[in-house]
Amino acid sequence: MLLETNCYNASVADWGFLTNHGRALLCIAHDPGVRLREIAETLGITERSAYAIVTNLAAAGYIVKERDGRRNRYIVQHHLPLPETTPRERTIGEVLDLLVGASARRRTVETMKNTTRATRGAQRRA
Repeated sequence: MLLETNCYNASVADWGFLTNHGRALLCIAHDPGVRLREIAETLGITERSAYAIVTNLAAAGYIVKERDGRRNRYIVQHHLPLPETTPRERTIGEVLDLLVGASARRRTVETMKNTTRATRGAQRRA
C-alpha cells in the first residue's frame, strides 16, 4: 500500500494541471486588484516571474491593466479564445466560469464598475 501511495504522489508531481500563466489568470479573475507579490506567493514563484507572467498575459490581450491610484487593477478579457487549438474553441470566460464560478465573475464585473465610477468621481473632485 505504501508503494502505491508513493507511486501516485510521484506521478502527480511530474505534471501540472494548469500552467503558471493559467494560475495567475485565476488569481486575477478572483481578485482584479491582486498585487504581484500575492500572485507570486500563491504560485510559489518570484515577484519577477509573476511580473513577467502578468506582462505576457497583457501583451497577449488576455488582461488589461488599469491604474487605480498606486495600484494596478486588471480586467480579464473573457471573450477571448484559449491559446490551444481544440476542435471546439473555448473562451477564457467559459473556463473561468468553471474554475472560479459565474457568481464570482459577476461580482468581479460589478466591483470593477463601482471602482471605475468611484475613481472617476474622485478625479472630477480633484
